[in-house]
Amino acid sequence: MTKEGLVKKMAKEADIAKGAAEKALHSFLDGVKKTLKKGNKVTLIGFGTFSIGKRKARLGRNPRTGKTLKIAARKIAKFKPGKALKDLVK
Repeated sequence: MTKEGLVKKMAKEADIAKGAAEKALHSFLDGVKKTLKKGNKVTLIGFGTFSIGKRKARLGRNPRTGKTLKIAARKIAKFKPGKALKDLVK
């Protein structure tokens, strides 16, 4: 499902205008982004948890030349599904 499809579904099920549903979705996504940027996590009971993880610096290899290069440490966004979502997908 695309973002557009999700907006249509939200609008239909909540019986609101598509514009209002799109605004609500953007607000939710912005809230998650801002919370993660601060280093905090977002937990939605029954759905899952968005959090920040860390990757250590490591050595990589350029597949074209075979030359070794350093890959810097970085932060990554992670999602861990909740129990209800795991059970639903089984």
